[in-house]
This record gives sequence, C-alpha cells and structure tokens, in this order.
Amino acid sequence: MSKIQCISPVDGSIYVERDFLSADAARECAKRAAAAQRHWALRPLQERIELVRAGVAEVGRMNDEIVPELAWQMGRPVRYGGEFGGFEERALHMVEIAERALAPIVVSKTVEFDRLIKRIPHGVVLVVAPWNYPYMTAINTVAPALIAGNSVLLKHASQTPLVGERMVQAFTNVGVPAEIFQNVFIDHATTSMLIQENLFGFVNFTGSVRGGRAIEAAAAGTFTGLGLELGGKDPGYVMEDANLDAAVNTLIDGAMFNAGQCCCGIERIYVVESLFNAFVEKAVDLVQGYTLGNPLDPETTLGPMAHTRFAAEVRDQISDALAQGATAHIPKFATDDDAAYLSPQILTNVTHDMRVMRDESFGPVVGIMSIADDDEAVARMNDSEFGLTVSLWTSDLDRAMRVGDQIETGTVFMNRCDYLDPSLCWTGCKNTGRGGGLSEIGYHNLTRPKSYHLKKA
Repeated sequence: MSKIQCISPVDGSIYVERDFLSADAARECAKRAAAAQRHWALRPLQERIELVRAGVAEVGRMNDEIVPELAWQMGRPVRYGGEFGGFEERALHMVEIAERALAPIVVSKTVEFDRLIKRIPHGVVLVVAPWNYPYMTAINTVAPALIAGNSVLLKHASQTPLVGERMVQAFTNVGVPAEIFQNVFIDHATTSMLIQENLFGFVNFTGSVRGGRAIEAAAAGTFTGLGLELGGKDPGYVMEDANLDAAVNTLIDGAMFNAGQCCCGIERIYVVESLFNAFVEKAVDLVQGYTLGNPLDPETTLGPMAHTRFAAEVRDQISDALAQGATAHIPKFATDDDAAYLSPQILTNVTHDMRVMRDESFGPVVGIMSIADDDEAVARMNDSEFGLTVSLWTSDLDRAMRVGDQIETGTVFMNRCDYLDPSLCWTGCKNTGRGGGLSEIGYHNLTRPKSYHLKKA
C-alpha cells in the first residue's frame, strides 16, 4: 500500500489518507534532522525548555478541534475531552525537572583537576507512537528528547495520522525549527531501512511485541539505543481488607475505559475468596450501566474499538473462553454491531489455559478469578509473558510492598491503577519490553554520558 488510510471506527469510512514518503525522501528527512540537531543542541537549555513549553500550550489551543478528530480516528467518546490534561502534565513535569536531570555530575573540583560527567544528546531520535493514547504516548519522548538537544522524527500509527501533523504544526508555530521536529509517513520497510542505515541515535517504539522484535532486528549491529514499550496483561489483586467499592469502581474503569485499549489497562482480576461474589456482583451492575455508541454523542460512555480487526480478536478470545467453560455476565448490547462496536464483557470461571487470561486483549473484557491467599495471587500474576503494571488493593502498606516486591512488573500501584505518573519511570519487563520513559531516568535514556577529566596545569 502506497498510502496510509485511517478507517474510522465511527462509520467505517476513510477518514484520512496520506501518501507514504519514498525511501529517498525519508532518508533526506533524517539527514536534515541530523544536520540541524548540531545547532539545536548548542542553543541554551532554557531556550529549548521554553520552546517546548510554548509548543505544549499551542497544542492546548487546538483541543476543540483535536477532540472530535480523536473520536473519528480511534473512537474515544468526546465526553472525556481528549488527552490534553495528561499531555500537559507529562510535558510540564519534564520541563520542570530538565535542569536537574541534565545537569553535569561534578565528581570533584580541585586545584589540579576538574572531573565531571555531562549528558549528551544522542542526535536524531525516532519516535514510533501508537494510536490508543496518541498524544500522551508521543509527548512522553518528544518533550524530553527536544529539551535534551535531540532532533525528532515522529512516525505515528496509521489509525491516528492527524496527531503527528497537529503536534509538529503546534511546535513549529512557536518557533521550533522545522528540521528539528518532523512528522513522517513511512511504511514498515522504510522504517527498518532507516534504522539499519544507522540514521538514528535512539529509537523509541510503543506498540506490539511483534513490532518491537522488528525494531530490534532492524537495529541489530548498529548499536542504536532502543526504548520499547510493548504488550501488557496487567493484573489487579483485591485482598480481604480492601475498600470493595473503590476496588470495583477503579479496576473495572481500568479494564473498560477507552474500550479497554490502554497499555496499562486491567486485563485480569484476582479477588480473595471472601470478597469474590460481592466484587463480581458490583462489577456487573457497573458495566451494565455503560452506554455503547457513537463517540461523537456526549451521552456515550463506551465508544467503538479503533478497528474491526481489534474487536474481532477480543470476540475470538471471549468465544474461546466460553467454549472452555467460562461464564459471561454481560448480555450483548443493542448497539453491538459485530464489527467495531463491541459489548463490554466480564468473565468468571476462567483459567490460565484460556487466551483471555493469557494473551493481550486490549479490549473491553476482563476475567475475574477467586484466590485463596497472597502466595496464589503472586503465582497467578507472575504467570504471564508480560510485566507492565500491577494494581494491589489493601489497607496494609507493608503488605502491598511485600507482595509488590515479588511481582515481575515495571510499576506497582496500591489502591489505584491505569495511571502514568511522570515523576516515576515508565518501564516494564519480560515481553513488555525494555528501557524507561519520563522521570529523570527518561532524560538519561535520551542522552549518553560523556566524561571530562581536566588537568589544569
């Protein structure tokens, strides 16, 4: 295919079409970025910080147009107001910590020697961003990369092609040079070619495990730095001393919000036996109150999935589970069209032999299992190829720490879930990927250390 096509989940129409760049044109974009980056890195840090701050504000001024665009592109209901709140929170946190995070580490200053370590930008950073939270996931890397002195090429998912255009327009409007932040429409083969040709100092990819493996394969032998946030199957664990109503409301929202299309969404829940029946009853009541419909309607609380093929995978997982003995608790909604509009579902009598408890679902379905104790819960939660977040529900902080220390994951939440705190490193383990974004560690990953050993005489 020579074009990107965004098929809108709202009505199945072609909402956006863009031509792919040729291999030569894409290569020239990377080379222009490399040439301009040297000058960008020499500009004062405070100047780069203020330009990024202004670019973020400019995106905010576009929000009235962005919100319906997101509904058309990937199906999130307009009632939720888009992503600017999280987008701004993450970017401005990286603005506020930049001077500290990028400051030289002074080892010693004596009469004879100055010894220090500086943080040096990689050069050109390629950001390959996903469609599910297209603004927030992109800004995680774009803001600190630019502040640190890198130039950025942004390749957005074919489901959200307008996002990269909007972001680049906003940042260039406020004075970021056009060569420093570029939106590129390139196919998978061209992306791999550019990486293989060693045209990037760092590549940040958010997407599937298969996509992450393709990035790693392309980078093999180039020594290009990689940040990979891949799949997830995030669990929640409700202990006997949990606030039951809060656990139900938060975990089910974490499973169903954005039609379940969240990197750190809750995909499996383990509840201590004494609370299991009450938890399921409350969860079913909550989900039955959702309104599945057109995301442009302000009454809609659950929009379509971003693409019919994503919904088909979730339906297949549910069918597989039911065939193996699972119990479905939510009747089919009247607005379920057997295509992108998919009814939410809660399953019990599930096992880890079922795909719905093992494979990434990335949709509005969650399996709930009864658990005897912490040991069983830890074993179940670790029985996964993924490790992004875990959500623990208890009033005992020490217990949460003790259980959390045993879980193979990047983030441990207590009494909350499905939130990215920009002051903490966003990271994962196992097939969820490697590297880390945001926080001071995010700056460290977008730069390299350079040591200075200076003899004065």
